[in-house]
Amino acid sequence: MTEEERTGKKDIDMKDLPQKGEKFVPQLETPLRKKIITVPEAIYKASGLMIMRRRIKSVLFTTDIAIMRNNNANALMVVYPFTPELIITQAAMSVANVPVFAGVGGGTTTGNRAIGIAFQAELMGAAAVVVNSPTSNLVISGMCRSVDIPVIATVASFYDDIEGKVNAGARILNISGSKDTPELVRKARELVGPEYPIIATGGPTEDSILETIRAGANAITYTPPSVAEIFADTMQLYRDQSAQKALDPKFE
Repeated sequence: MTEEERTGKKDIDMKDLPQKGEKFVPQLETPLRKKIITVPEAIYKASGLMIMRRRIKSVLFTTDIAIMRNNNANALMVVYPFTPELIITQAAMSVANVPVFAGVGGGTTTGNRAIGIAFQAELMGAAAVVVNSPTSNLVISGMCRSVDIPVIATVASFYDDIEGKVNAGARILNISGSKDTPELVRKARELVGPEYPIIATGGPTEDSILETIRAGANAITYTPPSVAEIFADTMQLYRDQSAQKALDPKFE
């Protein structure tokens, strides 16, 4: 008796299933919520990385509460150029519907204070904590011993101690090298091997994103337009509609 006859289960022929790129994906929107920040399609070419069994390819870089609620990214990176405050982390966690990577310092704010902030961010529900590039390997090591979630170490320069950050316990590298990001990703990939997780800034265009992915990035951070920029387009539309209404013939 065959396994199929004994169990009554028929093996699935994978050839009968739609292949990648052939599947139709139904899209559902509502009139009030269809206007959201959409990450570039090129980001989906990345392999992604798994955090707590959740696959992440796109990471939105923002501290704007409204944008946090209106986007289609897989995760949020909430880092900012001020002393980290847990009230900011709490605000992000209260509105986000995707994992939050919370900034916990590492530049001006460092040492035990940064480690304590990281621990509290974990308790608030952060999926990972992010330290800035000046963070010492000693602080990274202490932070990794204090929290259960991944510590993401930022690399901003070819002179950063990439191997030291990894050896100190950082679970993910966040490459942010401006126009040099693809080359910096290649250097990091050579040092850490093919399987270590790397997030990197993708730049402003589809081509720059693809170049960063080819260099070895597993996920891409995307900086959206500001609310002011988006609102400028909306206000211009309202002005045009108002002018059109004024010019329309009026019938009694």
